[in-house]
Amino acid sequence: MTRLLLINPNISDSVSELIGAEARRTAAPGTTVEVLTAPFGVAYIETRFEALIGAYAAAQLAAEHHARFDAVIVAAFGDPGLPALREALPCPVTGLTEAALASACLLGHRFSIVAISQRIRAWYRETVHGYGLEGRLASIRGLDEPLADIGTVQGDQGERLVALAERCVAEDGADVIVLAGAPLAGLARTLRGRLPVPCVDGVSSAVRHAETLVALQPGAARAGSFAPPPVKPHRGLPPAIARLLDRKP
Repeated sequence: MTRLLLINPNISDSVSELIGAEARRTAAPGTTVEVLTAPFGVAYIETRFEALIGAYAAAQLAAEHHARFDAVIVAAFGDPGLPALREALPCPVTGLTEAALASACLLGHRFSIVAISQRIRAWYRETVHGYGLEGRLASIRGLDEPLADIGTVQGDQGERLVALAERCVAEDGADVIVLAGAPLAGLARTLRGRLPVPCVDGVSSAVRHAETLVALQPGAARAGSFAPPPVKPHRGLPPAIARLLDRKP
């Protein structure tokens, strides 16, 4: 049995419900899924500073709960805190962006990202660059109006999202569409056949990639840039994070 922990770094319970539903729908038989929602932060992440807050919330939840799981997924597009968690946790860690881009690269050469806002595009572009894939990015297009409810964006904005995806193909030369963000979990599956190119989302991709990493049993890093942080004095940290830094169970 594979046990996956999905951490929503945002405070939106409705988005966590979307994440959990799509993760369980996607998971292989024998995989169990648990979704935890950030105890503090913002409704959804659009900016670098909000990502910083989300990364700390994800770190706190991961430190408290990772021992019960075989892999951890950062369940927000942009993967706040992912590289740092990969340093600190003894189990595989992936995120919605990393997994979705990996899937896209197996399906075509150039991909476009369809996002839920305009402001979010700069952070997403930096995330793609951080993964070394900017040369394969055709475009990032986003909705240009305020969201009434982050949990109902698929129903409220579904046709606008489809129109943006179609423009990515027709005008930007995208071979694959990546639907960005946990609020769009499951939309790629419902749009299958409507778009002229493959379409992927982060939750389903992350679940399947995490299952693969667990099955491969690649071992944990003891050297290199993802070796655990060195033990050193610290002050004022939550107990679970302190234990993780001290490498104590």
